[in-house]
Amino acid sequence: MKRTLVVADQTVELEIYRRRGTTVMTWDGEEVPLDIVKVERSSYSIIMEGRSVGVNIDRIRNPDPDLHGFRAATYDGAYEFTLQDPRKTLLAEAMARSKRSEAKTIIALMPGKVLKLLVQPGDVVEEGQPLLILEAMKMQNEYTAPTASRVAAIHVEEGVNLEIHAPMISLQNLENLDTGEAPKG
Repeated sequence: MKRTLVVADQTVELEIYRRRGTTVMTWDGEEVPLDIVKVERSSYSIIMEGRSVGVNIDRIRNPDPDLHGFRAATYDGAYEFTLQDPRKTLLAEAMARSKRSEAKTIIALMPGKVLKLLVQPGDVVEEGQPLLILEAMKMQNEYTAPTASRVAAIHVEEGVNLEIHAPMISLQNLENLDTGEAPKG
């Protein structure tokens, strides 16, 4: 399980897994064997690099639903941190780049299944209006119109599995309709 851990202003790539009967933590690429024993509901005893540490970990509410917040209390104090699936960060960055681009064909940024089409050919859509929902990595991802446009073509159907970069919806800029200019892209 890979996660991005953010504590104070430090961001670390973290992964904890079992290998040949041993629990291993990878902290920014460095592997460290761990011995973790759950003592109580939210209390753990951890032996790491020859040192034993008792840790109480409680969930805390985070305003961002994609971030899981925690508070860890050890012998030397309490620390609040968040964990996030790094794939969600990559997906959010890719969707932001797609939104900024002038591309008129909306493509799948990840392999996935079309769950719901929210528009029809010929529909006029506003900037940010949802176009379709694609399920990828057990998450429902809403694709939105990058600008006010008319839906020129829909290249997918509900229930279809798509490869990455598969064209899904072509949009025609509303300004091109007013000038009679042929749509780009």
